[in-house]
Amino acid sequence: METNFVSQVSDGGGQRADVIVAAAGRLFFAPGLARVSMDDLARELGMSKKTIYRHFPDKRTLLTAVLDRQFAAVERTLLAAAEDVAGQPLDIRVQRFLIAAGSELGRIGAAQLATGRGDPMLREYVEQRVDAVVYRRLDELFRDGHRQGLLPTPPELLGEITRGALERLLTSQLPHTLDWTAADLLRATVDIVLYGAIRPAHPGTDDEELGAVVPTARDDQQEVEL
Repeated sequence: METNFVSQVSDGGGQRADVIVAAAGRLFFAPGLARVSMDDLARELGMSKKTIYRHFPDKRTLLTAVLDRQFAAVERTLLAAAEDVAGQPLDIRVQRFLIAAGSELGRIGAAQLATGRGDPMLREYVEQRVDAVVYRRLDELFRDGHRQGLLPTPPELLGEITRGALERLLTSQLPHTLDWTAADLLRATVDIVLYGAIRPAHPGTDDEELGAVVPTARDDQQEVEL
C-alpha cells in the first residue's frame, strides 16, 4: 500500500489528527470497514500505531471522527443547494434538495454503512446523522408546503415515502437496468411524490377526484361497523 501522507504529518497535534482522519476516511470507506485495519492505516501514514492511538484511542473513535467530517461536508453541500433555490417553488426546492442529498449520501456510502457494514454502534451513529442532516430538513420542507396549502397529503406520509425511496435507490440496480442516472431516478421520485404516478385518462378530469384519500378515525370506525 503506497504511502501518501508522510510529508504532511507535522508535530502539531491538531494537524496530525486531521491527517490521520483524512487518510482513514480514504482507506476505510473505499474497500469496506471490516477489511481495513489500523495496521493498514499506520503503513499508509508511515507512522506507528502508537502515534495514531495517542490521538484516537480505538478504531471506533477514529471512524466517528471520519464520519463527522463526512457529514459536515454533506451538510455544507445541502445548505448550498438550499441557498441556490431559495425563494423558488416548493417542487424545485424539494427536487434540488433530494438530488443533492442522494449524491452526497451515495458518495460517502451512507446506505451501505447503515444497513450492514461495520460496527453496529457506528451503523446506529450513521442513521442518527443521516436523520439529523438530511431527513429532518426534508420533513421541514414538506411541513412548509403543507402549511402553505401546497401539499394536501400529510407531510409525515410524504417524508416516509421519500425516505424509503431515497434509501432504496442508493443501493438499487435500477440505474443500470433502466440506463438512467441516479439523479434521473431521484427526479422521477420527486415527480411521483409531488404530482402522482397516474395522469388523468380524460382531459378536464377534476383534480379533486384524483386526490389521495387519507382515512380518518371516523372512516375506520364506519368500516368496522358495516
